[in-house]
Amino acid sequence: MAAQWRRAGADDVRVAADLTELADLVADATGPVLVSGADLVAHTAVLRHLATSPVGPTVALVLTDPPAPGQATVREERGQVVEVGAADASGVFGGALRVGAADLPALADAARRAAGSAPGGACAPDARLVEPVPAPGVSAVDVASAPGVAAADAPSKTGAGDAGGGPLGAVDRLVAGLAARGTLIFAHRVRLLVAHRVGDEAQRAAAEAAVAAVDEDRAELKLSVKERDDFFTTFFVSTWSPYVTKAAARIGIGPTGVTMVSVAFAVAAAVLFGAGGRPALVAGAVLLYLGFVLDCVDGQLARYTRHFSAWGGWLDTMADRFKEYVVYAGLGFGATHAGFRYGWALALAAMTLQTVRHMTDTWYGALHDEAARRPKVVSADAGGIGGKLNAASTRVQADTGSVSYWLKRTVVFPIGERWALIAIAAALFGPLVALVTVLVWGTLAFAYTLGLRTLRARWMRVPVLTTVDAGLHRDDGLLARTLQSMRRPLPVALVAVLGAAALLGWALWAVHGGRDVPGWGVVLALVLLAGAASRAPHGGSLDWLVPAALRAAEYLFAIAVGVAGRAPAWLIFGYVLVLTLHHYDLTARLEKRQSAPPLHAATLGWLGRSVLLAAAATAGTVSFALATMTAYLFVVFVASVVLAWVVLPARARGGVRSPG
Repeated sequence: MAAQWRRAGADDVRVAADLTELADLVADATGPVLVSGADLVAHTAVLRHLATSPVGPTVALVLTDPPAPGQATVREERGQVVEVGAADASGVFGGALRVGAADLPALADAARRAAGSAPGGACAPDARLVEPVPAPGVSAVDVASAPGVAAADAPSKTGAGDAGGGPLGAVDRLVAGLAARGTLIFAHRVRLLVAHRVGDEAQRAAAEAAVAAVDEDRAELKLSVKERDDFFTTFFVSTWSPYVTKAAARIGIGPTGVTMVSVAFAVAAAVLFGAGGRPALVAGAVLLYLGFVLDCVDGQLARYTRHFSAWGGWLDTMADRFKEYVVYAGLGFGATHAGFRYGWALALAAMTLQTVRHMTDTWYGALHDEAARRPKVVSADAGGIGGKLNAASTRVQADTGSVSYWLKRTVVFPIGERWALIAIAAALFGPLVALVTVLVWGTLAFAYTLGLRTLRARWMRVPVLTTVDAGLHRDDGLLARTLQSMRRPLPVALVAVLGAAALLGWALWAVHGGRDVPGWGVVLALVLLAGAASRAPHGGSLDWLVPAALRAAEYLFAIAVGVAGRAPAWLIFGYVLVLTLHHYDLTARLEKRQSAPPLHAATLGWLGRSVLLAAAATAGTVSFALATMTAYLFVVFVASVVLAWVVLPARARGGVRSPG
């Protein structure tokens, strides 16, 4: 195992005699630690994938093998190990895990407790502990399994310790101890490659033969493709994109480079959609498709080369949204240029709808992850329509490849289907039809997902905004935080949405008829948009909808002010686009477990920005205000990105230096 860890990227390996020495090694570690058992036979790529897994700081290897004596069973839900020693186990612990730096104290404590409760106060005599360091400054530990060691810790979380048919081995006791301490452990399953835990020489020989029978590089290339993707991506992209991934890896292009080329393709497609004419529209559709292929390739390349970073994940998320909305801008311009008066309005509607949808997707995912960590809360009420919907969804998702499975994945209108629809509709019928079809399908998909998720969320009854900085993710500024608190955040946010929508309708009617929109109407909408519930507890079962509702309220309010002030449609689009980048930055940081943007306070918060727009509407300077605020917010956004990803990391490494 020590030699294999070196081949997997380790440059320092240490062997310890027992769990007590492991605890001492862990106590001195400052970075992520890898722990594995000597009974594990696997491809080197399995170890490398575990060491570089981007799903979370603490990750356990999970196998589908039947449990053997001394091996801990696990129950996995939404990629998380929610229970060790579960009666309804979905896998067996693979004898290896990576523990993040923040969880090292829990690992050391688990090792000491396991050593103290074992027969003789230590591991079996043949147990060995190995500490490999995958890269300079990053610690890791590999511990051999010790069959015959008694079970450890908290039966309520880890079972009785005999899920594998006997007392747990040393490495199994460690993962059980971590679970007992409430450590969030993500699951890393082995697919296409080989990994088995062996108990004798015959099993070892069989496992080694299975390892030798698999082409490791070919399997890794196939593994670069997501296991479960959408219909269009699966059958029209992933069937050939791995060849592009392989070529990019050979040439030496990194995932970031592929992302930038994908952005360039999308921008070029948007320009062609705006230019109009059948040749330009067809060429734009082809470029859009190729840009989406590259959008898949950058992730596949990262998985194939194991080049993951928080910056790369953040950039990929932001680039995806920017590309899509630039294409909407091109379609809006093209529809207007072709003679349709409201081309930009349709583009604005598509961007607003998609952003609000993404916000609900993000927070429902966070809610579902939190529910998975609280299985007893979810299972307390197995009946009701929410419980039935949850059970039906689980069955459909498990029936991979069935008609119902693909229908469920397609009806929600994922990005592959959106880009395919845009490309086909624009090439055959033009920008106007492309925007209308995106809006119609997107609205139906939003209604479908929002309705079902609301019912399931009420059944789960798990708060999620109470686990994060609600003020940050609401995008509250100083003004919203100083208002008098109200009890219920969601009703106030929904009233704000309705008020902003009503104002927008009024502004459209008034401007179309050549009338002026009175300033007091803007002020009235501002009252509806008040952030009076910002300091209230966000513990309701539907309060995960609050951030999305506030996004909808602010965007609709800004559009209404722009329409009432007769600002150019492209300027209104640009302002809302910058707002979406700011808000996607917040959600990307939530998903990538990053802290708040360095200059977040300078963005003024949603209520502060709305107050400025209301003042501009009253003063009759809406266009000037929109242009100024767009430029200001964009500069703050870029400066925040540079600070977060260049300046501050350089300082953390011991001094500021230029990227070159």
